[in-house]
Amino acid sequence: MDLASLLKEAQQKNASDLHITENTPPIFRIDGKLIFTDYNKIDREETKDMVYSILNDEQKKIFEKNLELDLSLTMPGIQRVRINVHMQRGSVEAAFRLVSLRIRSIRELGLPTIVEDLARKPYGLVLITGPTGTGKTTTLAAMTDLINNEKEHLIVVIEDPIEYMHVNKKSVIKQREVYSDTHSFSEALKHALRQDPDVIVVGEMRDLETISTVLTAAETGHLVLATLHTPDAPQTIDRIIDVFPPYQQRQIMVQLSNSLLGVVAQRLLPRKDMSGRVAATEVMIATSAIRNLIRENETEQMPTLIQTGLQYGMHTMDRSLKQLYDQGMISRESAVTFAKDLSEFKEGEDK
Repeated sequence: MDLASLLKEAQQKNASDLHITENTPPIFRIDGKLIFTDYNKIDREETKDMVYSILNDEQKKIFEKNLELDLSLTMPGIQRVRINVHMQRGSVEAAFRLVSLRIRSIRELGLPTIVEDLARKPYGLVLITGPTGTGKTTTLAAMTDLINNEKEHLIVVIEDPIEYMHVNKKSVIKQREVYSDTHSFSEALKHALRQDPDVIVVGEMRDLETISTVLTAAETGHLVLATLHTPDAPQTIDRIIDVFPPYQQRQIMVQLSNSLLGVVAQRLLPRKDMSGRVAATEVMIATSAIRNLIRENETEQMPTLIQTGLQYGMHTMDRSLKQLYDQGMISRESAVTFAKDLSEFKEGEDK
């Protein structure tokens, strides 16, 4: 049992992840569920040897100093892999995320067409949100690829680590990996503004400095696509504002209200026929009414405007879940698990 063989098997089984952990056989995540393999349990020495087999000397030094390491790699016969190496009760362990080499389009991903419209905007801020493992990076890659296919733009992509590999088409794409090509998201963003970009793609908004620079970039004529680990649009707005100290929040509300184009929140749910997963989404578009709520810090009123904003391309997560259920794509159990208002889901048999 070696790592390359396990990753090939994970790829053949359409697993999204492989987990290597002490005193446990290798584990695949398939359609969102953890599947224990029939291999023998891996002891502490084996986990370390397996993980260290893919690290160079410099990466080993960084890991042993920080006890955390993110990297990505491509192995012969295996799609691209994003890796997190970490310690767990003194044992070296790792999580491997398998990333397709092919970038699927927005429509292939089953995302609403308003996402295409947002990708075609000349400037402003578009946020893709959701918990970990809900396809945010895949959506960003699809939006970037749409721009690459349609416009002569210079696109700067900042990620930790790089997942999807873009090829220049109509656009020129510069992909910068944190810790390999730059020291941090905030440093890369500051310098990106001097690199003549039309579009800036930020893999994750992690801290105050990064968020502040993102808002400035969006205000100054750039299209900025970024992700945030928030479950819905109102909490996304709250999270951004709350990162800043109280004396600065008023200014941030104004900046955000002026620069925001839209928020797309997403989740991945298992298909009813067990053939994979499907995306459920919530979309908030920055209409004049939404911008006013941001300026006045009245995010609690946003769900009502999202619910009634269908003509602008908006919809709630509940509406998306109901549509997927009505189309027979997800089970009622999956729909109600993530629904906020259960009144939309009538009792009865699955469709």
